[in-house]
Amino acid sequence: MSNGGGASYLSGYRLMWIFVMFDLPVGTKKQMRDATKFREFLLDEGFEMSQFSVYARFCNGQDSFQTHLKRIERNLPEKGDVHILTFTDRQYENIVRFSSQRRKKQRKNPDQLAMF
Repeated sequence: MSNGGGASYLSGYRLMWIFVMFDLPVGTKKQMRDATKFREFLLDEGFEMSQFSVYARFCNGQDSFQTHLKRIERNLPEKGDVHILTFTDRQYENIVRFSSQRRKKQRKNPDQLAMF
């Protein structure tokens, strides 16, 4: 193993974003409580709401992703669909965003050194 220093460890291809997208039923009071509980769980886990049913979180690699994935799996609601995607930090930089028919500026990723 080479001693490449911190640069390879902090590579934008190793650092990742986790996106959790879900479609949960809210037809009953219990389903509404379950959906709210799941959203609150994601917020408590450090996810931020990107859209109403889309939450995103930065993580520092595959091991961290697997830890978050296990936590999410243990807290899944009884019903509904949940999809989890990952993007490298470099891929995330290239996401094209629109708001009210206008193209938004490219989102700046967090300062990687500030995360550690």
